[in-house]
Amino acid sequence: MTGFSADWLSLREPADLRARNADLGARVAGHLAGETPLRIVDLGAGTGANLRASALLFPQDQHWHLLDHAPDLIAEARRQLVQWADSARTVSDGLELVRDGRRITVSFVLTDLSRSLAGVSSVVPHLVTASAFFDLVSPLFIDALARETAAAGAAFFTVLSCDGRDFWTPAHPGDGAIAAGFRADQARDKGFGPAVGHAATDHLERAFRLAGYATDRAASPWKLGPQDAALVAMLASGTAAAAVASGTVTAPEAQGWVQAREGATCEIGHCDLFAWPG
Repeated sequence: MTGFSADWLSLREPADLRARNADLGARVAGHLAGETPLRIVDLGAGTGANLRASALLFPQDQHWHLLDHAPDLIAEARRQLVQWADSARTVSDGLELVRDGRRITVSFVLTDLSRSLAGVSSVVPHLVTASAFFDLVSPLFIDALARETAAAGAAFFTVLSCDGRDFWTPAHPGDGAIAAGFRADQARDKGFGPAVGHAATDHLERAFRLAGYATDRAASPWKLGPQDAALVAMLASGTAAAAVASGTVTAPEAQGWVQAREGATCEIGHCDLFAWPG
């Protein structure tokens, strides 16, 4: 499995929080309102941003199982969650947190999801969730996850899957080539097999419907302005590097595009998806 740095995850967290579709989140919360304690499995949990964004939607008593393959991200998640909580106590395999009257137990699970999904159903979750994860995985992984989630009878909620609809302002002659190169790089194997990239939500929706689930989806675009200058700069640099790696553009062409993006604004398309047993 490949992953992302804690710096990148922290930089994008405020933009992710703004972008999440509030109406769909409220629908998920309503579906789970009667479950207590609410058991949640978070896939590719990184630094715990999905918990921080979602926990206040849910009932007072929650148990989160954060699954990730990177020990450094699990350590950073522990640190950031302690800072985020009103109070925190270390327990044998994780943390006991209190935030806004909610009791949140957190277990950290070091696992390679590309090898096994056993950690998904073993805790009999009410909800399987993830953030900015599924564009990295393969169709076969999505199919297997849908089956595993359905076997547990859990609901499913994922946010911020790339949808391929990206717009930069001002426009630049290189936008099309850079976008094509980035999409080509998105499709390479990230450890799960050839990745679905911006088609992730379509694959997820189809897989869960085949498993007998009902689904709902909603747009959740990043809208990045001057206040997001550091994120825009890192995004432009990473997008250009991916385009070069795909062979679509040359390094000088990519560098010229990155320089032209200084002070730019952009809208980066994402989609959120909720699926529940029909």
